[in-house]
Amino acid sequence: MIASLLGKVQEVLPDSLVVQVGGVGLQVFVPAATRDHHRAGDNISLHTYLVVRQDMLTLYGFETRDEREFFVLLLGVNGLGPRLSLNVLSVLSPDAIRRAVFYEQSEVFSRVPGVGKKTAQKILLQLQDRVKMVPGLEPVAATSDLDTQVIDALTTLGYSVVEAQTAVQSIPRDGPEDVEERLRLALQFFT
Repeated sequence: MIASLLGKVQEVLPDSLVVQVGGVGLQVFVPAATRDHHRAGDNISLHTYLVVRQDMLTLYGFETRDEREFFVLLLGVNGLGPRLSLNVLSVLSPDAIRRAVFYEQSEVFSRVPGVGKKTAQKILLQLQDRVKMVPGLEPVAATSDLDTQVIDALTTLGYSVVEAQTAVQSIPRDGPEDVEERLRLALQFFT
């Protein structure tokens, strides 16, 4: 098992990084935030997980042990393969997953591309006994239909669910009741 690697980013690909380790370039599939954060020439340290299939060895890398642990937990959910598990970690942070599981918010998982309502429920049910709550994680406030539409629009624009929820929470409570205006205010959060 390859548990970690330390090397230099050789190339950034659409879904992975090529990391040079001791003269060998390893393709490592990483969450979107990790991929977007690094450029060719950067030194990188990753906690890794090797998936062995009959015809392929695939290496997945994470900047924290927590991310890797959640990747392994997600792999244990029936119907979730490594790519979809990585997709969940590209959209949701480990704390967002903990919060969603602890407060039974399956709709958080259904915002991940490729995860429908049934799969979101399955993730929630299968992780409930395995995820430990960390003190200080408050539930995400219930969102109105307007805010849900704004979050959906922001995720369509490429922001993660966590970023979208944070931007929506920055909108004043007495803000406009128009979706377009709320979206404009949420986008101002990112500038």
